[in-house]
Amino acid sequence: MARMTPQTNRFDPYRTFRFKVKWDGQYVAGLSKMGALKRTTEMVEFREAGENITSRKLPGKTSFQAVTLEAGLTYDTAFEDWANLVNDFASHSITSLGEFRKNITVDVFNEAGQKAISYNLYRCWVSEYQALPDLDAGANAVAITTIKLEFEWFERDLDVVEAAGPARIG
Repeated sequence: MARMTPQTNRFDPYRTFRFKVKWDGQYVAGLSKMGALKRTTEMVEFREAGENITSRKLPGKTSFQAVTLEAGLTYDTAFEDWANLVNDFASHSITSLGEFRKNITVDVFNEAGQKAISYNLYRCWVSEYQALPDLDAGANAVAITTIKLEFEWFERDLDVVEAAGPARIG
């Protein structure tokens, strides 16, 4: 497994608007926002026999918070098609387990547009789908469609390393 070699001359963090999400080998069109990747491990407290005044703390069950993806409403039906697979599965229709779960990749890019960091989310499925936002003829807003993804775990792709920046002169 390749080890990451950090760019020691990098001072600024990556920008949150330079990202793409990929599933089924293709980037999702029109994606404008993604919720945070978050993992929480419960704390289990216990007392040791003969030592009742102090307690010990151990890690317990780990859970992964669902993420929400938002995209501008277009003719692309990727969100809706995926969300419909879960409904088909719940109604015992022809959908197979292999179809409604997907592995997705989140790519974060640096200022030069080069892939800098990637995370893989495994066994994702759509738990919530919003086809249309509130419609308001008096508003000046873009129509956004959203899906909420449940997943089993995520991990950083350590094979993705930031390309070396331009050489400094002087």
